[in-house]
Amino acid sequence: MDESLEVYFVEHQLEDPYVVAYRQIHALVGEDRVELLERSTCYGGSAWARYHYSRGPLIISSRNLGDWFRYMLRPGKSDLGLVSSQRSAGIEAVEVDGDEVSITYVGLGGGGVGATLSRARAGDVLRHDLSESGGGRVARGTIVVPRRERLIIGVDDTDSKTEGATWSLVHNIATALDRREARYISHSLVQLFPVPHKTQNCVSTVVEFAALPGGSDGLMRDFQALLERYTVSEETGLVAWKAFDPSPLIAYAKRCRTERISVEDAIQAASDVGAEVLMDGRGMIGALAALPFCAKPDESVVPGG
Repeated sequence: MDESLEVYFVEHQLEDPYVVAYRQIHALVGEDRVELLERSTCYGGSAWARYHYSRGPLIISSRNLGDWFRYMLRPGKSDLGLVSSQRSAGIEAVEVDGDEVSITYVGLGGGGVGATLSRARAGDVLRHDLSESGGGRVARGTIVVPRRERLIIGVDDTDSKTEGATWSLVHNIATALDRREARYISHSLVQLFPVPHKTQNCVSTVVEFAALPGGSDGLMRDFQALLERYTVSEETGLVAWKAFDPSPLIAYAKRCRTERISVEDAIQAASDVGAEVLMDGRGMIGALAALPFCAKPDESVVPGG
């Protein structure tokens, strides 16, 4: 072999050429559902997995937002009956046990590698149990991740006519505060009804975190501190939702997108559903309306209800 080629191979050695590890994997637990969040490093591979996984009986729905692939799951176990090229991989079992969630993946051939090593090496995985994978064999892998809770934060009115943009400040704060206890998952801009006191586009912002039990409080404290430090408005609104499903606020949000809402109406709406108001400036009207549009960035930017 040519000496220069040998040097090239040494300098560009692939540590494990058949494993593409996910960045992170999390499990958000609801009353009778688990939302599995997989942060991909290879969109094509994850798109293939989503197609095959979505055909399994435990999958309620699936979608992707950027590099996050999201599966709404029923806890339980099923026999997938794998068939090459038709359903080559899937999620076989989902179990919630205290503060931990176990997910068992199964796959044929390359799908088996993804079902085992690629997910076992993801960030925030606590431990794993894997069979051999690759070739023509069926592979099975169980990963255990911490049980997490959804934390949704809505913000509006941090800018002025000449300075700032709420969506960018909120994203930068969320990015700075991303931590093991509360992972930053999604960001959406929410188009509201154009009221006279808007700064420019009348848009609020919502961000989503996957928090460990007890992790929300510290995150919210730090988030509010940074928001108070960097906002340039006296009317900033900050609200939080600490439950799996924000749909109780959809009716209110639709009103905010089609008509003018008073602060009094917003305070009552927050009280009715148990949303937490942390900064009660006029911006809380739009901040509250942003909550049910969590993880819906394409839908939320469209004007109207």
